[in-house]
Order: sequence, then C-alpha cells, then structure tokens
Amino acid sequence: MTVITLPPDYKPSKDEEFMNERQLEYFRQKLVAWKEELLKKSDDTLETMREEGGLIEPDITDRASAETDKAFELRTRDRYRKLISKIDASLRKIENGTYGYCEETGEPISLERLEARPIVTLSLEAQERHERLEKTYNDD
Repeated sequence: MTVITLPPDYKPSKDEEFMNERQLEYFRQKLVAWKEELLKKSDDTLETMREEGGLIEPDITDRASAETDKAFELRTRDRYRKLISKIDASLRKIENGTYGYCEETGEPISLERLEARPIVTLSLEAQERHERLEKTYNDD
C-alpha cells in the first residue's frame, strides 16, 4: 500500500476526483483519530468505574445517585462500542474502495456530509427516504 502524506491544511474538495487517494487518506486519518479518542474515553470510564466499584454509599439517596451515574457510564460505554464498530466498518470500506458511496444507491455521498459524520453510509436523499418510511410505518 502506498503511503500518502497529506499537507497539514488539506481538506477534501469538490474540485478533485471523488474519493481519490488523498481524500481516502484524509478520512482514514479522521476515523482512526476518532476511534483512538473513543477508546481513550472508554478506558477512562472503565477506570473510573473500577475505582468507584467497591464503594457502597450508606445513604440511600447517595446510593441511588451512584447507581444512576453507573448506569449512565455503562450507556456511554455502549454508545462508544457501537461507534467504534461503525468506524471499523468505515475503515474496511476505505480498504475495499466502497467508502463514500451510498449503500442504497451507489451514488457518492457529499463531502460535507462525510466531513460532518464520517461513518455515514447513506446519501442525504436515501437517509431522508428511510426516515420518511420509518415515520410512515411508526405512525400506523
């Protein structure tokens, strides 16, 4: 695999070929950095829970508050786990050449949309269609 070095100020542009080597490397780096950040936060959360794990609050209100905090931490960890899974899927798409293309239509996903949410798998139009269908079925 060819190593691509990006200029520090590089941002994907509509003026270049869609998902060329530079764009793919840009999004790969963005995804890897996001994953590393989530893993660090997850480790920090786990460490905090481990440190507080043996504490039993004598006051029932304090105990309830501690249990609420623990449940929140667990939900956050689960959210990170799901995001990391989506990041890994996006990194695999970069490897196999399908990153940046809508899973439903095969059309390119806008660079702005990918910049805002690099794990997105549907174009804006396909996402809106899905949301309309969900709303229709949920309203029944």
